[in-house]
Amino acid sequence: MPPVQIAEGIHWVGAVDWNIRFFHGPAYSTHRGTTYNAYLIIDEKIALVDTVFRPFTKELIANISALVDPGKIEDIVVNHIEPDHSGALPEIIKLCPDAKIYCTQKAKEGLIKHYGLECDFQVVKTGDELNLGKRSIKFLEAPMLHWPDSMFSYIEKEQLLMPNDAFGQHLASSFLFDDQVDEHEVMDEAAKYYANILYPFSPLVLKKLEEVQKLGLKIKIIAPSHGIIWRKNPEKIIQAYLKWAKGEADNKAVIVYDTMWESTEKMAKAILNGIVAEGAEAKLYKLSVTDRNDIIKEVLNCKAIVVGSSTINNDILPVMAPFLDDLKGLKPKNKIGAAFGSFGWGGGAVKTIEEKLSSAGVNLIMEGLQVRWVPTEEEISRCYEYGRQIGQKIKEHK
Repeated sequence: MPPVQIAEGIHWVGAVDWNIRFFHGPAYSTHRGTTYNAYLIIDEKIALVDTVFRPFTKELIANISALVDPGKIEDIVVNHIEPDHSGALPEIIKLCPDAKIYCTQKAKEGLIKHYGLECDFQVVKTGDELNLGKRSIKFLEAPMLHWPDSMFSYIEKEQLLMPNDAFGQHLASSFLFDDQVDEHEVMDEAAKYYANILYPFSPLVLKKLEEVQKLGLKIKIIAPSHGIIWRKNPEKIIQAYLKWAKGEADNKAVIVYDTMWESTEKMAKAILNGIVAEGAEAKLYKLSVTDRNDIIKEVLNCKAIVVGSSTINNDILPVMAPFLDDLKGLKPKNKIGAAFGSFGWGGGAVKTIEEKLSSAGVNLIMEGLQVRWVPTEEEISRCYEYGRQIGQKIKEHK
């Protein structure tokens, strides 16, 4: 994809990765691919903001070269050192060896560790600026959004925020802006991105948004490092982040289960029917046939997490463990929950689920529901009533 002008003198020069299907190793599914966004600013001085994943270095260089001689780059801003944003940096430095690198102290330490770079590092803090001529880049530290080294860059002249991994999505597209693509698709990927990457840092997200507001930064364009650029309605993604960070959610339950001989599945469906009978929404996911990153996206906008498993070896089915461990790490905000399952001998799955939900910060609202062997009609009725009680709790939960 060739360079794209964002504003006069400012161009996207990144790369589109149509084929990637997993990110962070196998930890995150990327069904729609991704982009690695880098930005070239042509002023009295020429600056490059971030680079791309190393396999796409040639594309980055070609895009820069279509606009200017890469050797004329005087300043390189590194908002975040993760390899998908800094991987091409060593090759870029070879083309402009005298360029200064602007980054946080943690980023400097990380770049040296990652690549052994010996460069002219300019360590910056919140409020520091880089003057390019007609415009300046203002820096705003953003530690743990989502690495210790992270920072935002802001250009007042264009009211342009370049926040690296904040406000992004894993979405490959032949178009670059929010007014050129399907809004539902973009927000779906933005929610998945927040839920699987930024969720545990929600308190910091709130704090950073408040800081941006106090600094009086007017934002007309948000240019993240993955996915599309927000130029039509940047307020939409800002308001979504506020909602997610505060733990606000819909009257909805996400039921996640797996089953050996369909007994737990029968319970799950009866519980769902009970929830729906109370006027709440419910979604049902069998974990062994569903991408757990997609389920976690649904958790973002639900009030209740209901988890069920058959018992094996006095414990949960193995397929359940990664999902429950993800919840523990992501620490979803303001969720209520319950556990259910079937067993044949001594049980154990429901207890494990309750322990893991509690360790994730989920507030258990009811005692776990267990059925031995195959549920009878009477026991299915109990499951339905269990769901109705959950539905009532969902409507009461603030």
